[in-house]
Amino acid sequence: MNKTRTKIMDLKTAVASHVTDGCTLSLGGAIAREPVAVAREIVQQGKQDLTLTGTAKTTAGEILVGAGCIKRLELAYLWIGVIGQGRNFRRAMEEGIPRRPELEEYSMFSAALRVLAGSIGVPFLPVKSLMGSDLPKVNDRIKRIEDPYSGEPIHVVPAVNPDVAFIHVQRSDPSGNAVILGNLWNDPTLARAARKTIITCEEIVEEKEIRKNPTMTAIPHYCVSGVVHLPYGAHPEPVDGYYWMDQPFRKAFADKSKTREGFLAWLDEWVYGCPTHQIYMEKLGQKRFDSLCRLERRFREGMDA
Repeated sequence: MNKTRTKIMDLKTAVASHVTDGCTLSLGGAIAREPVAVAREIVQQGKQDLTLTGTAKTTAGEILVGAGCIKRLELAYLWIGVIGQGRNFRRAMEEGIPRRPELEEYSMFSAALRVLAGSIGVPFLPVKSLMGSDLPKVNDRIKRIEDPYSGEPIHVVPAVNPDVAFIHVQRSDPSGNAVILGNLWNDPTLARAARKTIITCEEIVEEKEIRKNPTMTAIPHYCVSGVVHLPYGAHPEPVDGYYWMDQPFRKAFADKSKTREGFLAWLDEWVYGCPTHQIYMEKLGQKRFDSLCRLERRFREGMDA
């Protein structure tokens, strides 16, 4: 039996080798499992003119927009989940600070259909729920056509195939067989739609551990180009079964982002001032992470009661 090829790499290498200026980027998760550490690394490396595509983004998207990395957005929405509106996004769109991204708006469902289309290799998919919506009026890539079978009008949305997708998961083996606990969002289809998919994970386990419960493998190794061991890689967002969201940190970020000066100070402290994820974790302290893990356990125990 051939040994499984390892795809393990560090975060800096993954971003440096797969995120290029002007590329189309997608980030998995939505609040839960959002790869926030990846967004910080992209900012540190000074990547520019990126197109961010997907369904919805929270903290990671806010960081990238506020840092001026994003040239174009193809999303349903961008905000700080639970806390409130994304101030960096709003400032960028209303005032052009630090730059005004091009905006291609979709509904959550139609944005997810774009990923599905990309994953199965078709150029577009029909969506009935946009009939009566104003979105086709502001997005000329949403086309209204005649259903060739019924003759009724219907909208279609274009497929999307990101140059690279980063998806944070709970567990992966070295070759990229990835386990997702909780809501999958559209990450299994995103991994298939993207030209390159990088898995970041809380734990790297042996392949035999993955094989014990193969139905839990949400993303198979053949979709994956790299695996990064990144404990607490979604912080301050939650990861099901591992840690709860860090609400004080999220609120502090949202409060700082109310002004441009405040956000730049936040960048200096938590991005440029923490050149590695390890330094970021050390700055927060293990006690803080232990507390978030306890909160997650209490939350899960309450659900099971």
